[in-house]
Formats: sequence, C-alpha cells, structure tokens
Amino acid sequence: MKNSKLFWLLGLVLVLSIFLAACGGGEETEEGTETPETESPETETPEGEGSGEATGEPDAEQVLNLVEGAEIPSMDSAIAEDSVAFNILNNVNEGLFRLNEENVAIPALAEAEPEVSEDGLTYTFKLRDANWSDGTPITAQDFEFAWKRALDPEVGSPYGPYMMAGTIKGATEVSEGADPSELGVVAEDEKTLVVTLERPTPYFMSLMAFGTFYPQNEAFVTEKGDDYASNSDNLLYNGPFILTNWDGTGLTWSMEKNPEYWDAETVQLETINVDVVKETSTALNLYQSGEKDRAGLSGEFAMQYADDPEVVKELEPTLFYLKFNQERNGEETPLANENIRKAISMSFNKQDLVDVVLANGSLPANYLVPTEFTFSEDGADFREINGDLTGFDVEKAQEFWATGLEEIGQTEVTLELLGGDSELAGKMDAYLKEQMETNLEGLTVNLKAVPFGVRLELDEAQDYDMQNSGWGPDYQDPMTFIDLFVTGASHNLMSYSNEEFDSLVEQAKGELAQDPAARWEAMAEAERILIEEDAAIAPIYQRATMALQKPYVQNIISHPFGGDYSYKWAFISGKE
Repeated sequence: MKNSKLFWLLGLVLVLSIFLAACGGGEETEEGTETPETESPETETPEGEGSGEATGEPDAEQVLNLVEGAEIPSMDSAIAEDSVAFNILNNVNEGLFRLNEENVAIPALAEAEPEVSEDGLTYTFKLRDANWSDGTPITAQDFEFAWKRALDPEVGSPYGPYMMAGTIKGATEVSEGADPSELGVVAEDEKTLVVTLERPTPYFMSLMAFGTFYPQNEAFVTEKGDDYASNSDNLLYNGPFILTNWDGTGLTWSMEKNPEYWDAETVQLETINVDVVKETSTALNLYQSGEKDRAGLSGEFAMQYADDPEVVKELEPTLFYLKFNQERNGEETPLANENIRKAISMSFNKQDLVDVVLANGSLPANYLVPTEFTFSEDGADFREINGDLTGFDVEKAQEFWATGLEEIGQTEVTLELLGGDSELAGKMDAYLKEQMETNLEGLTVNLKAVPFGVRLELDEAQDYDMQNSGWGPDYQDPMTFIDLFVTGASHNLMSYSNEEFDSLVEQAKGELAQDPAARWEAMAEAERILIEEDAAIAPIYQRATMALQKPYVQNIISHPFGGDYSYKWAFISGKE
C-alpha cells in the first residue's frame, strides 16, 4: 500500500497528541462515504505497488483523460453522499483543511491551525485571502451559511445531521427544526470563524477536510434557488479546478484549472476530461487506443494484465457488504428473522468471489472495520481484536435457514437483491444469487440492477430487500464504520436496532474517550454484535484496486477517506 502502517500510526498519534495537549480528552462520532458497488474504472488507485514516486517535470500538454464508473448524483456539498460526488468536490472545492500528499489534514482556506480552548470545545479559525471562481472573496459567513444549510430539515442533507449532530453544539436541535442561531458556528467577522463543540472530538480537524464542511456563497445559492448545483454553470468553485461541461445528468464532464484558486501556482494540469464507462472491456479499449490514461481492471482482465508493467495496485479501507432490510413498505420482511439473516450471510463463498470474479487483490471480509486501516499506539491493527467473524459455512447456513423458515412459517422465500448496473456489479450479483439459491433450498433471489443514483433513492426510501452496498471512511477511526448502524442513524436504512450495540457506541463516544484500550474494546464488541450475533449485515469483501495507468501520468494522490483522489499535484511528464 502507498500509505504504510507506520504512517497511519504516526498520523493517528499526531492527531491525538495535538488534541490531548489542547484539552486532555476526546470522543468520536460520524460515518463514511457511500460508494458504488462496482470496481469502476475511476475507482482505481494510481499509486501503490508498481507506481513509485513522481518522476520528471511537466513537459507535455497538461491534459488528463479519465473514466468514472457512475454518474454524478449531486454536486451540492450539502446533498452529496457518494464517492463520485465527493471525489469531484475534493478537486473543485476546498474547506478549512485539505488532505495533503501524505494524507495529513493541513490548513487550506484556514490560514493556519485554529486556536483551541483549554477544554477542547472551542475552535477559532482565521481564514486566508481567497476567492470564489467568480472573484468574490470567501468569508467566514460562507462557512456558517453552508453548515447551517446542511442541517436545515427542508434541505434534507443526508450527511449534515449525521456529521454534525453530537459533535457541533446545537446541531442535533437545529437538524430537528430549532432556530439555526442555536448552532455553535459563528462568523465573528469576515475572516474569523468560531466553532463550539458539543463535547471534545479528537478527530475534528480531519472532518474539516470533508466535503460536507465546505463553504457555500449565500448570495449565489439564494439567487440560483432550485437551479443551484443543477449543472456546472450553476455552481461556484474555490478549489484547484472548475467543473465544466456537466449538464446535471450526463455521462461526461471536464475540470479546468481554476485561475482564482489561492494556490493556483501549484496546479499543473490544465484540463481533466472524464467519461462514465461502466464496462471494463470498454475502458480497457479506450486505454489501449490512447484515449484514456487509466483503466480499472477486474475479473479476467485483472488476471490477464496482472504482470503488466503499467499495472498499479492498492488495498483500500473500503468495505462492501449486503444490507438486510427488515421492514419494507411498512411491513416486516423475512430478513427481520435473525436466523434467516445468519443463513444468508454464511451462504456464499467470498474467497471464490475475490479470486475469480474480482481477481484484483481484494480480500474476503468477515468483518466491518477494514484491515490495515486503524492502529493503536503500540501498532496493533484494530482487526486483531475480533479477527474474522461470520464466514462462509454451508452446513451452518443450512441449519440457520431451516430454523428461520420454521420460525416464519414458510418453506420458500423470495428476496430482491438491489445492485448496480455496471458489468462487474452484474457479475458479482449473479454470483451471489447462484451461491445463495444453491446452498439455501427454497430461496429465490431476484436481481434488480439500477444506476447508482437510483440505488441511492431506493435506499433512502428503504425500498429493497437486500442491497449490495459499500462504505469508505470519512476519517481514520473504527467509529466511521461502526456508528452507521445505531438505531435511527441516517444511514441505518434497514430498520436495525440493538440497545446494547447503541450503548457501546455511546460509551465509545463519551465516557471511554480518554481510555483508548477500553474504547477500542467497546467498538470491537459493537462490531461483533452487529455481524456475528445479529447478522444485521453480511460483509463481502475489502476492496483492492488494480488499474493500468500510463507511465507519463505523475503524482495523482489517493486518499483513504473523503474524496478518493486529488489532482492538485498531478502532472504529465514524458508523453510522446
């Protein structure tokens, strides 16, 4: 992996040490980025095994041609909830902080580290001189407006309440309809933003690099009304690039260098052209013809090109799993039965899935929190606490299945599996269907393949039985995965509820915040309850990526959370 275990450990220790020096304690909240259930061409990491460090200098036309695996559902930072949108937002906008080339959160629109009160509850940020793409100065009011808008019930932000509630003072109340003035975010003047927290939050600075916390220009948003963010012309930008040629629904767009960006002299690329390509074979053809500079590989193509000198690989902290919806259209589904869920979760061979269908280095996952993601101060991987939980076991699956059928009084069950419409998503879901139906007599699985944006809508409406879903972290802590499933959480759209699980999460956020070992044990026990005891979800695999990348493409930075990539430092060198 590009980011070594030592880096992760040192990064976490640094964040904690800075916070502890300021206030002597902390707590955790939040979740991660919804990601399409595909190994899409543009979800491939250009750095890692086989790529090395950037070499050479920009010496050719600075144009990068990429493919993306899904359409953009929304470019409104208050509405965005998926990896495609956050990846683009990360390159055309910016917050108080940004992840740098070493994946450390550093000041961006903030001119320096904030002043933090002794109790760790008040952060005072000073903004640097910077402009929006139309030349309008960026002010502290832009942050106050954007954060309050993300909590406005009428806006319906999927991330605002979840990211801020329990973290920023008054966020819960404002998200439930209280006066926005109750939010602990105040623009004292054009250059000073004061943020008051509900309770100490050790990872707060990394949140400041996340897309939901980007500023928005109130006058512009108000002027555009319902047309705001409907296409690339109805947006303002403050990042390295400007989005162009996006009509709001199309399969193509571009990003052009932003001359108003405060750090424009760092940006080398002039244009990034992106096309949505959902078939690996098509992306590969475009790569081989020289029309595209990267192409993701999976399945037979991954095996075919595994030893190609242009292949780059990386294991990501992204987890894919089946969501089991226990209530649909106001009625219980068969998945409300614990034994039915356990049976299905054990009924498919994950090793064969990653070896044959994906074939790109992905790992079979019998867990929720990824391996090689978070480490204790002594270097221990969080995964070492629980190890593997529920895995492939046909005999046990059939025992649970028989018990479950008897408990619900049925001999046959038909369930819908909601998934993506890409070539690879279709292969994965077809494999899961075959495994489940073969190993569980009486089960019929109907596949429903839809575009990613439609899947998000069906997920929001809780209109599915099973769903092939994925999650990537928003910050480096197990909680970014675990508290997704707290009762009533905005991403717990499957009617799962367990009081003991909820209590463990709350303890890890509060009373155990200053006891790292006990806190990790609480989160590990919550993970065990979720997967092993309740089988609320069925983990499938931890994603690795394999891609072909032209050797003249240099210094695209991949990130473990937030936007997948930064093109701010990328350049073209040595292209003939």
